[in-house]
Amino acid sequence: MSGLVDGLAYLLSPWPCFFMLLGTVLGISVGSIPGLTGSMLIALLLPLTFYMDSLHAIVLLVSIYTGAVSGGLISATLLRMPGTPAAVMTTLDGFPMAHAGRPGRALGIGITASFVGGLIGWAFLATLAPPLSRLAVQFGPFEYFSMVLMALVLIASVGSGSLLRGLFSGFLGVLVSLPGLDQSAGTMRLTFGFTELTGGFHVLPVLIGLFAVSQVLNDVVWIERRVERVAFSLQGLFLSLHDWTAQAGNLLRSSLIGTWIGILPGIGPNVGSVVAYTAARTLSKTPERFGTGTEEGIVAAEASNNAAVGGSLIPLITMGIPGSVIDALLIGALIIHDIQPGPLLFINNADMAYTMIAVCLVSNIAMYAIMLTAVRPLAALVHVPKAVLLPIIMVCCVTGVFAFNNRIFDVGVMLAFGVVGFVLERAGIPLAPFVIGLILAPIAEHHLRSGLMLSAGSWWPLVTRPVSAGLMAVSLACLVWPIVRTARRRFAEPAPTAPP
Repeated sequence: MSGLVDGLAYLLSPWPCFFMLLGTVLGISVGSIPGLTGSMLIALLLPLTFYMDSLHAIVLLVSIYTGAVSGGLISATLLRMPGTPAAVMTTLDGFPMAHAGRPGRALGIGITASFVGGLIGWAFLATLAPPLSRLAVQFGPFEYFSMVLMALVLIASVGSGSLLRGLFSGFLGVLVSLPGLDQSAGTMRLTFGFTELTGGFHVLPVLIGLFAVSQVLNDVVWIERRVERVAFSLQGLFLSLHDWTAQAGNLLRSSLIGTWIGILPGIGPNVGSVVAYTAARTLSKTPERFGTGTEEGIVAAEASNNAAVGGSLIPLITMGIPGSVIDALLIGALIIHDIQPGPLLFINNADMAYTMIAVCLVSNIAMYAIMLTAVRPLAALVHVPKAVLLPIIMVCCVTGVFAFNNRIFDVGVMLAFGVVGFVLERAGIPLAPFVIGLILAPIAEHHLRSGLMLSAGSWWPLVTRPVSAGLMAVSLACLVWPIVRTARRRFAEPAPTAPP
């Protein structure tokens, strides 16, 4: 508890407070603009944070995460275009309510639900992270390898798209992590004669290419797309006590769903909002109103996706496993600052761990205040022309990546992976398994080799050690269940009858 108090006190000092407010405002602003996601902004700012104090950098990036997830509801409500993927479910009821002449009411409900969900997610983060980190310290190399394998399989099987596409994306990420120096053998591998690859592909240009450049390419393709807009009004923005109590059960249930789904490695706010929305519709007395502008739908979507932020930080802080794509970017930021995320974070860098927990709370409070008081200018951001934004973003990408190592090679890597990310998304292949494979593959390789050296080359500890065996069983179940589910659906379908 004293560490958390120290983290909160640290955020009240001038510079950390400034970076927290700056990150929250930037996250909300970018989340409000369709096509510019929080992951894109964090990837874009990674080169700049390299020259910052590590604590200041993490404060900025975590605040962006909190703000971006919340900001997505503005464009989802006013344009029927989610500013972030986590706000997709908000469009189903937010836009119909705004289109019916109540945009202020829709935004007020969404902002309040985001705030409550963020608080509940933070409560679980502050409560579970320290004891889970103490438990994770007891893990050996085989347990750690099994945990990483479970994360890779879980995001491939539960995330968007088919299982095979998710596994393919994760496999590509693992391949990209292989070039460079083999730490165990001391030899070079897969450099193909490029001296620039002796250190492997740097995480920074790969991430900026996948998320920033690919998004720019996608926005260029759709730059002429026209969207329907609604007139903006502040009426109904502030909720009464009756509004809070009427939605209390929905708020709590959706926040708990978002938190626990956020804890699952590699899933994050997107799936949480879908599950919470489905649960709210199933348990509602008026399910037929969902999709027509009901308050229950907005509350479920926004409470869950913001609660998932705190939940997804739990595996990151305690085990070094990203709970979402943005968490993978945060792991990249920690690595850039020579900080190893995982079980030893509370031991070696306790100030960093508790600062991340504290900023999740304070930035959520700041988000609520900023969005309520500045909702009108934030709503105007949805009309910013893409023709103005995209060239500025590309200049920032190139400048940031080149300044990182002063190598034009990294710029080429960034552009190449921008094309790769664009092609993968157009083909329906998710990027999240790719990033998690890229980040976690070296960790998994290191622990597997360490375990094999301790066991004299025996693989049996993977299935004979209880924790490792349990994690491997979960991985196997995640692989088998989609296949079983598909087979059951096929057998349940009636056979087509022959024409007379």
